Amino acid sequence: MTQSSVAAANDTGSAAAGPTAGTADLLRRRYATLGSRSPLFYSTPLEVVSGSGVWLTDADGEVYLDAYNNVPHVGHANPVVAAAVSEQMARLNLHTRYLNDRVVDYAEALLATFDAPLDRAFLTNSGSESNDLALRIARQHTGNTGVLVSDWSYHGNTGRLAELTTGLATGEGLAPYVRTLHIPDAAGVGDESALLAESLSEVDTAIASLVEAGHGLAAVVFDPLFSTEGLVSPPSGYVEGLAARVHAAGGLVLSDEVQSGFGRTGGRMWGYQMFDIEPDLVVLGKPMGNGHPLSALVTTARLQDEFGARNDYFNTFAGSPVSAAAGMAVLQVMAEENLLERSAQLGHYVSERLHEIVAGNPRVAAVRGRGLYFGLEFVDPADPTVPDAAATRWVVEDMRCRKVLISRIGPAGNVLKMRPPLVVTRSEIDILLGRLASSLEALPAG
Repeated sequence: MTQSSVAAANDTGSAAAGPTAGTADLLRRRYATLGSRSPLFYSTPLEVVSGSGVWLTDADGEVYLDAYNNVPHVGHANPVVAAAVSEQMARLNLHTRYLNDRVVDYAEALLATFDAPLDRAFLTNSGSESNDLALRIARQHTGNTGVLVSDWSYHGNTGRLAELTTGLATGEGLAPYVRTLHIPDAAGVGDESALLAESLSEVDTAIASLVEAGHGLAAVVFDPLFSTEGLVSPPSGYVEGLAARVHAAGGLVLSDEVQSGFGRTGGRMWGYQMFDIEPDLVVLGKPMGNGHPLSALVTTARLQDEFGARNDYFNTFAGSPVSAAAGMAVLQVMAEENLLERSAQLGHYVSERLHEIVAGNPRVAAVRGRGLYFGLEFVDPADPTVPDAAATRWVVEDMRCRKVLISRIGPAGNVLKMRPPLVVTRSEIDILLGRLASSLEALPAG
């Protein structure tokens, strides 16, 4: 990013202008083809036309710092990834029912980042597809159908996954074989022992309910960052206790790493490595191909062989040589630019700076997140137990006016959501934090 481009992304907090004639026409065409219910960010939709690193350019030539998107994990239009995909596409692209060294090389490199006994992979096209396959494996392995999820979560958009979605509206509704868990938040809690005991007792009750209803327990599905839930911080021992109880009941532990994987949490490759657990199934997604549709389900040889003996499973587009080239290029950039260490170092820096920025601010209840996935929780200053979604929404819109893109999460929509591509530099982080501080100062009184 040139200095002139950085300067173009100026720090202004004025209201966003309405759509230009061209953008308005594109919006009309989108509604006429993709429908008006297809979600868009911001009160005035943003039309982006190009990107580089952590920067995006819109149709009017305005430059924005992207502090939201985890798909371009190693940066928008990363030249290493683009070249790898282009070169492989010019040579060969086919499914995996023919031998190809590019696909096997990538599978070996990917599996080398996991702990034993996770040593086998199914390559797929999306996190939804991987989660759906994982549940299929869990049900066949255990003979049970019951699933545990958090009470505010999202793991994909297939029919099976819609039936266990709690964080978005779905026409299917919650399936009878699903039980929800409220993920405990230890932020600000002194003695965590009572909260831990109460929360693990809830797990016991949920499992017993599934067994009593005849569903049994097939799996628990969770995101190690609990990001959709608002980046909550469970008490020490909760995730370990949850996993132990699921295994004791004969179920499998499914770690959904679409949000927390590939070094996002800082210093470690996978989110489950924040805890002392051994998941049976690990789902990968968005960051895996840096924008190329690529996902995976990583599991054990035992589970993969057991499933394969009963199912002729194949996937036409997943695991193609082009997909493998994209995935290998992402791993290459991560290694060459030491992005795991950068995520850890910048994550510590961000946490320290955020605590400084919000110190004494009664509207911010907590600094949330780990590594390069972070946020702020907004509350009513008159009553800190009341979430302030309006303030959170205002800051998201105001930051767009300051040429920084962020979002919000949580059951009440009162937690800022920031997760820049891992190639972000400290100077770019300083731009983000500086403009966030200015936005907080400009936030109207509640």
